[in-house]
Amino acid sequence: MPMMAFELTLLMVIGVGALTGAVASIAGFGIGSLLTPLFAIQSGTKLAVAAVSIPHAIGTGLRLWMMREHVDRRVLFNFGATSAAGGLLGALLHQQVEGPVLTAVFGILLVFAGLAGLSGLAERMRFSGLLAWIAGAVSGFLGGLVGNQGGIRSAAMLGIDVPKEAFVATATAIALIVDVARVPVYLMTQGGDVLNLWFLVTAATAGVVIGTLIGAPVLRRVPEKIFRPVVSAIVLILGGAMLFSLT
Repeated sequence: MPMMAFELTLLMVIGVGALTGAVASIAGFGIGSLLTPLFAIQSGTKLAVAAVSIPHAIGTGLRLWMMREHVDRRVLFNFGATSAAGGLLGALLHQQVEGPVLTAVFGILLVFAGLAGLSGLAERMRFSGLLAWIAGAVSGFLGGLVGNQGGIRSAAMLGIDVPKEAFVATATAIALIVDVARVPVYLMTQGGDVLNLWFLVTAATAGVVIGTLIGAPVLRRVPEKIFRPVVSAIVLILGGAMLFSLT
């Protein structure tokens, strides 16, 4: 790679990483959804999912440490256990499953969830009991399989009445549980290939850390009444982007 192109690539990855870290600090997700397509341009989707899981785990761990006192343990229990199981299963199937159909279904689900949040339908929905466990398993499975878990999880959590700090902190804790389940599987199956992308992984990690440190204070300034519409809009945009990528 020519030096100029190499430098531009690193600057782009750092910039996108910072953006994703800031978005995740406000919405509770976004690192995998935004970084994975960028990595996929150079490495292909399967390897991109594995490589991005490293800055995702580091950024998520940092964000959880900064917001640890806001975690809602009841919601964490409902979503966390099945999310971990789903994440492990998705990671194990990661090498065998082709992505286009799953991407289409996932995109449609996100578009529906975003529209439901913006229209007020999500506020009338409540996920508890078996539905909460199922939502956790589905989000974890998608996280392990295609690296995109936050949209489904946040869409499910939009129906739960918790403050914005608890929303983001609990979503972050669940995401870290999924990372703990899936990252070792990726490293065992694609560790050598991920190591070959060390410069991009390092740049993305640096950007995510910067964005997380910047985004956390911003969250405190977001009024409660507009927080859920903002999250819903992000979910809708991500869903539309995933569907557009198939065209």
